[in-house]
Amino acid sequence: MSDVAAVVDTVRSHDRFLVTTHENPDGDALGSLLATSLALVQLGKDVVMYLAGEAPLPREYGFMELEELQRALPDDHPDRVLVAVDCANESRLGPDPAVLRSARLVVDIDHHHDNSRFGDVNLVGAGASSTCELLRDLFRELGVELTPELAEPLYIGLVTDTGRFQYANTTPKALRLAAELVEAGADVHRIFQGVYESIEFAKLKLLARALDRAQISDGGRVVISHLLRGDFAEVGAAEPYSEGIIDYLRAVEGADMAALIREPPRGNGPSRRVSLRASVDELDVSALARRFGGGGHRQAAGFSSEAPIEEIARQIRAEYTALTSAAAGA
Repeated sequence: MSDVAAVVDTVRSHDRFLVTTHENPDGDALGSLLATSLALVQLGKDVVMYLAGEAPLPREYGFMELEELQRALPDDHPDRVLVAVDCANESRLGPDPAVLRSARLVVDIDHHHDNSRFGDVNLVGAGASSTCELLRDLFRELGVELTPELAEPLYIGLVTDTGRFQYANTTPKALRLAAELVEAGADVHRIFQGVYESIEFAKLKLLARALDRAQISDGGRVVISHLLRGDFAEVGAAEPYSEGIIDYLRAVEGADMAALIREPPRGNGPSRRVSLRASVDELDVSALARRFGGGGHRQAAGFSSEAPIEEIARQIRAEYTALTSAAAGA
């Protein structure tokens, strides 16, 4: 039985589902979460959308229909099939082990190439541009109708994970899917305005601090910056406001890699989170992230650390040198 067939069989043979994604979700995570929930409801299933953690959702996704999203596990979660979307490993589902430990069955649907296959059923398509691309194929097999309400979150996941169709994962299939979703009713202008033209002033001030602290090394090939916990408080920004800032660092001429080290404004959780982005196809930043217990895509990855900011920056520079030296000697 193929991976897609296994998921189809699981969906058809169960009635109650708990759909979730990774903490601090991005567009593909939220798009996958909402699209999967809508598809299951269309099939007549009993569905609960759940997201761990207390951090507010990124403001740029506030226009999405996520009113039914629950931030606490429902009491009947052990009786539901857990569907985890766009989540590379179980640790990213949140700090509560009950999410996985008590689940009657776990379905893992994801496109990260380093997915740990933590599900009882795994649909992992590393060649897909986004998890939303995988879901479209799955929905077709399930006979789910592509309504405007369903097309929109799928488009959000697709457009954000391909960087507005500019990243290397923008395949012909991804572009054909975009056309299909627009034909199905996804409002491209509304999505663009919501995601890219609704920036809070506090986010701009946070960006200014990150740009002011940016430093280059390795002949300009590495750009590293950081945000302190106090920065968030002083400009009135929540942690999701830092989403997308690293893309400005990656855009520096001559840079192979960018890193943004940030201290979450809330006291719980890891002391520091690190986002990594590669500007060249040859560099796999997920390999660097895995050295520190993280992971992600070849060109977009991250990890958490308890080390001081200066030490994290030193480690990143050292690992970059090791990776590029190994590649040159291969």
